[in-house]
Amino acid sequence: MIELIRAAERDAQTLWEMQKEAFAAMLETYRDYDTSPANEPLEKVLMRLQSPNTYIYYIVSDGETVGAIRVIDRKDGSRKKISPLFIAPAHRNRGYAQRAMEEAERIHGRDHWALDTILQEAGNCHLYEKMGYRRTGKQTPINERMTLVFYEKDAK
Repeated sequence: MIELIRAAERDAQTLWEMQKEAFAAMLETYRDYDTSPANEPLEKVLMRLQSPNTYIYYIVSDGETVGAIRVIDRKDGSRKKISPLFIAPAHRNRGYAQRAMEEAERIHGRDHWALDTILQEAGNCHLYEKMGYRRTGKQTPINERMTLVFYEKDAK
C-alpha cells in the first residue's frame, strides 16, 4: 500500500536531493548532462513546485518516503503528464512506481495521459506498456547513448 502526499515549496531541497540520487546512475550511463534530472539545479525543482499546473507528490509506503511523482494537470482537457517519476535506489523493484501511477490516475482521472522515458531503459518501457501506455511513434535522440521515447494512454 502506498499513498501520495503532496509536496510544498518548503520541500524543494529534499525533493532535489532525492531526485539527484535517483537519477545519478542514469546520468553516469547516458551522460545526458543537459536533460538529466540528476543534473538540474535546485531552482528548477522550486519552480515546478510553484507552478499552478504541477502536482508533486511524495510516494510513501508504511510511513517511509520511497520516491516522488510529478503530475502536470492543466485541468483543461489537455493531456496530463508524468515527469518525472522516481523511486530511491534502495526501494526499487517493489512495485512502488506502478502503484504511484495508479494512485495518480485515481486522483487526476484515468484518461488522457502522456509521458516519455529512455528507450534504452527496457524496464521503464515495460512498466509503462504494462500500465496501458502506448508508444506514439515519436522518438528524440538526446545523444549517441540515449533516445527518448514518447507514450500516451487513454481510458478504454
